[in-house]
Formats: sequence, structure tokens, C-alpha cells
Amino acid sequence: MNRPGVRVAEVEVHRDGAARVRGDFLADEVPVALVVDGVSQGVMLATPADLDDFALGFALTEGWIERPAELYGTELVTAPDGIELHLQLASARVWALRERRRLLAGRTGCGLCGVESLAQVQRVLQPVPAVAVALPALARAQRELATQQPLNALTGAVHAAAWCGLDGAVRLVREDVGRHNALDKLVGAMARTGAAPQDGFIAITSRASFEMVQKAAAAGVGVLAAVSAPTARAVRSAQALGLVLAGFVRGDDAVVYSGAERVLASVPLPG
Repeated sequence: MNRPGVRVAEVEVHRDGAARVRGDFLADEVPVALVVDGVSQGVMLATPADLDDFALGFALTEGWIERPAELYGTELVTAPDGIELHLQLASARVWALRERRRLLAGRTGCGLCGVESLAQVQRVLQPVPAVAVALPALARAQRELATQQPLNALTGAVHAAAWCGLDGAVRLVREDVGRHNALDKLVGAMARTGAAPQDGFIAITSRASFEMVQKAAAAGVGVLAAVSAPTARAVRSAQALGLVLAGFVRGDDAVVYSGAERVLASVPLPG
């Protein structure tokens, strides 16, 4: 199979007391270096698909740029040990990035590896739009998301993040071995398509960590719905930012950890 993010391997399957050899699909993960002005700003292990979206989303959620237009272009360079994404940023943003000297030595699932000081962990972000959402919409989003993960359907090894309308309809999905990477790819895709943050919410197939809340808020999204639990720091951050945070969104159930006053019992009618 020639599909970005998927490799084929020969495996031995043991089932019901018998063994057989067959081909299997594996999720790919490669080191991806984010390079600005000739300097590597960090290396993340990521699935090599939708990397243009990843570059834009990462630059936005990490505060490297404030607007999509400040990323002039992305050049993908294949290196012996992985992939380099060369980001062409506006000159003012390059200067600011040099000053901040935020170096990330990333691993799959690690959103804060390599920050240089404790002060860099808690970023100053603006409160998010006050978006109301209905429980049935959260449930619909997770149901639809479960059917729109082609990489995970093949490999069973990747996370997904989805941009959903306030009715719960899934509009965009991005996948990656790292949950933070999947969210960054989604934010990049949202920016490219002109999605208005106040017109929907984000659903994720992982726990809601502090960094996931920060990235959602950096994108201006007011609701984050996770299939698993949040962390205590994620809840405190969501409360401070005015973000609706729901966890354990499974079937028709959910646990609301922040912004419960904006979670409705039913989907409001249009207009």
C-alpha cells in the first residue's frame, strides 16, 4: 500500500491456538524537524501525512505566528534521518522566535518536552469565545469521528482530532500517532479552510491534557470534547480561559469539567 503514514509489515498472528503469517498495516512515525531561518526549532515524532497543515497549526498554537498569513510557505525536505519542514515566516516573527529561543525536543505524546523554563509552561492566552454546545452534538461528533479515521482503521495506532459544527457534524479530521500533532494538523487545516472558531468545537480521541487545552484555546476554539479524561491542570486552564471542557464523551454520556453553564440538553434550532 502506498499511503502516507502507513507501512506494510509481515507479522505472525497467533489466534485460537493457531499461527499464520500475513501482511499487516503499521502507522508510520518519523522525526520531523521544524526549521526556521536555517535553525531547527524542534523535532517531533509525527506521522508523515498532512505536514503542511502540521507546520501551520504548530506555528499558530505555539505562538510562532499570530495569523496564517505570517507563514509565507513551507518546504518539505527529505533527510537521511527524517523530514525537515522549512517554514518561511514574516521577518518580525523570525526575530521574535529568536528572542524566545523556545526549543522543543519532542516525543510522541509529549507536548512540553524541552521547554527551557517553568515560566514557559503557562502561556498568556486570550479567553476563548463563549460558545454554547449541546450534549447530543458532543455525542454525534464522537460517533462520526469513529467512522472517519482511515489511518486508524488500518493500523489501530493513531489519534484523531475533528472540527465539528455546533450540531456535531464532523467537518474536518486529521490523524497522527501523537495526539498533539493530530490537533496541530487540524488547527492548520481549519486555518487553511477559513473555519470560524465560534462556529463549532473540537473533538479528540485522547485524554485532554493541559497542552491540548492550550492549543485549542490558542486556536480560538471555545469547546474541547475528549473521549477520555482531562488532567487537573487541563481543567484549571480551561476554567481560566472560559473554555468548555468535556471528557468521557462516550455514547450519550459526558462529564463536563469546565463551562457547564454552556452545555445544553438539546441542540438549538438554527436561527
